[in-house]
Amino acid sequence: MYNEAIIIFCIMLWILIVTGAYFFGALSNVGDKFLLGSKKISSAPVYSFYIGIFGLGAFILAPFGLTFPNGDIMTLCLISGLLFTVGITFLYFAIERAEASRVMPVFGAVIPIVSFILASIYGVENLTTLQILGVALLVFGGLLISFDLPLKLGKRKFFSGFYHACAAGFVIAVAYLIFKYIADSGEPFITWYIWTRVGGLIGAIGLLLVPSWKKNIFNSFLSAKKNKKNAAKTGGIFIGNKLIGGISTLMLNYAIQLGSVTLINALVSLQYVFVLAIVTILSRTRANVFQEKLLFWDWAQKVAAIAIIAVGMFFVY
Repeated sequence: MYNEAIIIFCIMLWILIVTGAYFFGALSNVGDKFLLGSKKISSAPVYSFYIGIFGLGAFILAPFGLTFPNGDIMTLCLISGLLFTVGITFLYFAIERAEASRVMPVFGAVIPIVSFILASIYGVENLTTLQILGVALLVFGGLLISFDLPLKLGKRKFFSGFYHACAAGFVIAVAYLIFKYIADSGEPFITWYIWTRVGGLIGAIGLLLVPSWKKNIFNSFLSAKKNKKNAAKTGGIFIGNKLIGGISTLMLNYAIQLGSVTLINALVSLQYVFVLAIVTILSRTRANVFQEKLLFWDWAQKVAAIAIIAVGMFFVY
């Protein structure tokens, strides 16, 4: 009985940690939408630029084991970090233009689809029948949440930002595969984590190559200088939001040590449910920011799509 009680306690603790992790992840997603939708941060490239700069904070971990890897690994670290910045820029474009409760499930569904397709092409692994079924369910669930039902001829079929969400999922999936390769090469976590953040900084600087984005980024500096009070408030929200995202990541990593990675990945749909619930509540007072539709059939469509994506995630992993 005593051993059974310990097992039940550990299971309950694991469930609470995973649920908390996805709740904090949802809060971070909603925070992203608030900052972009309310124009407290003027555009997706500006947001990505500051996140690239913020990533240098990883150097606080340097005393705990930073090393200089060989040239090939260093190059992969910088490339993957750069790709990550490109991916989140696409994601923020999607969040800026569309409902967060649609963007995140599509983004989350594309990542495993691309990962497994690329892994199969390069012979890293072969898909089982269940994994192929899982990919099919991810595609179906992603499409279901993307359509405005009922479909009408002559109307745009996908939500605004759909293609940006797909592009974000594709690029982030490639970045994750490179992360995985670097980690499997035996490099210490702190080493490759910090150097990928440097790659993210390079990606952020690369945003300045687009004239309109460069103008927006520099305008954000000028605006912050002119209105320091608002800049401090926005900066506080930004940093708080990134810390919440960091807490989510730490909780997920701890949950992986306690339980099943497969179940953790499948339960990511909890985050989408939390996003849907939070933005639905906030849209009653911030309709101009969150743009959520509150009709019953819109809810039913999104919940059904999230459930299908959850099953697809379970089969894929």
